[in-house]
Amino acid sequence: MYIDTEGVILKQVRTLNNRRMVLLFSKKYGKICAGSNLSEKGKGKQSLAMKPFTYGRYELFKGREIYNINAAEVVKSFYKIGEDVDKYMSCSYILEFTEKLLPENQPAPALFDLLIDFLEVIERRNKKYASLVAAYQFKALQHSGNAPQIKICANCGDMKGGVHFSIKDGGILCGSCFETRNMAPKDKDTLIYDVDFGIVKVISYILDNPITCFEKLALDDVSLTKIQQILKSYILYHFDIEALKSEAFLLD
Repeated sequence: MYIDTEGVILKQVRTLNNRRMVLLFSKKYGKICAGSNLSEKGKGKQSLAMKPFTYGRYELFKGREIYNINAAEVVKSFYKIGEDVDKYMSCSYILEFTEKLLPENQPAPALFDLLIDFLEVIERRNKKYASLVAAYQFKALQHSGNAPQIKICANCGDMKGGVHFSIKDGGILCGSCFETRNMAPKDKDTLIYDVDFGIVKVISYILDNPITCFEKLALDDVSLTKIQQILKSYILYHFDIEALKSEAFLLD
């Protein structure tokens, strides 16, 4: 059966006989694995559509257990991403993170649109890529239905909230719940972070607005470091996603 879909290639591996196995984030079918004899070398439309950071349209043949990419064309090429090493590594990290977050063969059109918007915004940006990366991760968690709760206490629902972020509870804690979690020094939860209202407001702003609003978002170093710590612990605890290969090359 022949099908078509828009998509972004997350990863590809060369196999025997110059054949490639591609991990494609498709808008219609979600994350799928597909074989292809198409190469990303050259300047033809099909070749460009097989390159990283390209928004393409793909014709696939769907067999019983595997897909095959028969043809491809470019919808939009974010070629400027490849002209900046730091920008390239930031986008590589986002593709790897998105790959780990996505289940296979489950459509995620909202997350797909978020990824395309991210690529468009970061292509125009000239610095402070880490701030935009953090914003994407919060938005991706939101679209997956696992955003942290920061408007009310994640444990009891108290509207007062607080200035402590609990990884286990999935959001901020009110004063009473925080004290319960830390009744004795030996019971102090290492997955609870002290956060000020500025951090809470930043996270709330990110969750409440489209990523296209963050083209000029640039967090100060202290806030960015705190948010990155929270994100890393949150993603590890709730999704079991550890350090990614591309993370070691990230720079702000």
